[in-house]
Amino acid sequence: MLQGWLQIGLTLILIVAIAPIFGSYIAKVYLGQKTLLDPVLRPIEALIFRLSGINPENPKNGWQYAGGVLYSNLIMSVFLFLMLMLQGLLPLNPTGLPAPTWDTALHTTISFMTNTNQQHYSGETTLSYFTQTLGLGFMFFTSAGTGIAVAIAFIRGLTGRPLGNFYSDLTLAITRILLPISIVGAIVFMAAGVPETLSVPIIVPTLENPNLSQAIAIGPVAHFEIIKQLGENGGGFFAINSAHPFENPNNFTNLIQILAMISIPTALIFTYGEITNNRKQSWLLFGLVFIIYVAFIIVTGVGEYQGNPLVNTLLGGQSPNLEGKEVRFGWAQSALFAVTTSGTMTGAVNSMLDSFMSNGGFVFLSNLFLQILWGGQGTGTAYLYAYSILAVFVTGLMVGRTPEFLGRKIEKQEVVLTSFLILLVHPIFILIPGAIALAFPDQLAGISNPGFHGLSQVIYEYASAAANNGSGFEGLVDSQPAATGLWWNLSTSVSLLGGRYIPIVALLLLADGMSRKQTVAMTAGTLRTDTILFTSVTAGVILIMAALTFFPVLALGPIAEAFQLSY
Repeated sequence: MLQGWLQIGLTLILIVAIAPIFGSYIAKVYLGQKTLLDPVLRPIEALIFRLSGINPENPKNGWQYAGGVLYSNLIMSVFLFLMLMLQGLLPLNPTGLPAPTWDTALHTTISFMTNTNQQHYSGETTLSYFTQTLGLGFMFFTSAGTGIAVAIAFIRGLTGRPLGNFYSDLTLAITRILLPISIVGAIVFMAAGVPETLSVPIIVPTLENPNLSQAIAIGPVAHFEIIKQLGENGGGFFAINSAHPFENPNNFTNLIQILAMISIPTALIFTYGEITNNRKQSWLLFGLVFIIYVAFIIVTGVGEYQGNPLVNTLLGGQSPNLEGKEVRFGWAQSALFAVTTSGTMTGAVNSMLDSFMSNGGFVFLSNLFLQILWGGQGTGTAYLYAYSILAVFVTGLMVGRTPEFLGRKIEKQEVVLTSFLILLVHPIFILIPGAIALAFPDQLAGISNPGFHGLSQVIYEYASAAANNGSGFEGLVDSQPAATGLWWNLSTSVSLLGGRYIPIVALLLLADGMSRKQTVAMTAGTLRTDTILFTSVTAGVILIMAALTFFPVLALGPIAEAFQLSY
């Protein structure tokens, strides 16, 4: 037990050490300040801007910036969909895999474009090397870069600056952040035993019968794996994702994957502090999220270490819950990875989330509902500050002070956008389709687990889609050729699109409105937002809003399941 908690503690120390340094670097990139990579990358970026006609000095308003996001994403989606449908005719397909069904191709396209990577297929038996590397791999960079660009535009708007140019911000996200780290990370993964090859699957005799053979899938995995985690993409090259020994062979690669998936969302909180010149508020908000994060790790870890009471009774003693987990990671690294992947909206898994105790199910669903622990690539940081704006308004009403944020008044438009963003959009794309699926369990849901856990499975699928996470309680029959596959592909596609692009547009309009406001001089009546008291109020607003919206689902799912196991 002690060893497991010690491993978790050392990882948390590394996260705290890396986040402010990385956040400062990202701020320098977008403030145009000098970095070590300037001599190599500035000429390349200048050439890209010149050839594409991008003018970084031509800032856009909220609608124009959002238009750049939507137009570019639409065009890239069309190319990926065509690639999937023509897979059988394209090269680098050594096993001759045909195209997936049209609805699986559509769902996959939308899923990877929205930085969700929810997979209703098995990677090694459905997609070719060409599709995985050039199609999905391209989306890994562009979808993650889109999220970073939106976060930077949002931060600029809050500080009164123009939002900037989306195409310029996207380019910098890829050239200065995602690509350099991915190159180094791919080399590290290869050195640690992750394959990087275009060879055909290896045919070996089985242990049970030497006359029978088994095909062991391999592929260009190392470079795929690092951007999968760094970009909070999460889509696995193999069906079992980071539980596969070729994706995640040992505890060292497991550590690198955890640090990669959490590095950008934690760093962007400090990027905000650097750009706004308010590092104190960054540390306070980082501390707020970090405390919730640690609490969720403890809740999940305790549940897994104590194990399943029904199994413990059969064994005659306590045993960690290792069902659905890799022995090489154990209960501690499985719990840490699961809380991190559901909190950062990465969605990668090194164990079966469906196999965790009800403690874990409660935590994973809560992460998807909150969306700020640490949240989606870029958008999680924006959500955190949107909650802060809402907290300013609520607190101002309670104490009779002027609601201001960074010297700008919070008025009707800001309250409407934040309330719409936080209270309406997310629940709509989770609860409504979830209710429809649960109303027709035989025709639509394909639930393998009846009762309380079955409800959690269904709600988790839509929460994962709407939060752009992509992980799942894999008890649903959600893939072709099952009859329910069509329903899950199409219904979750709606949640994927709504959960991604409506909030992005709302965040950009919110930032645009803030950027146009005149600053107000600070007076005795101004509510300071960089205090422990206000940060505590923000935490209360976050938890109360989430509880009012989603507590009934949690009560009917993991909480009820916990009581069921207790008796």
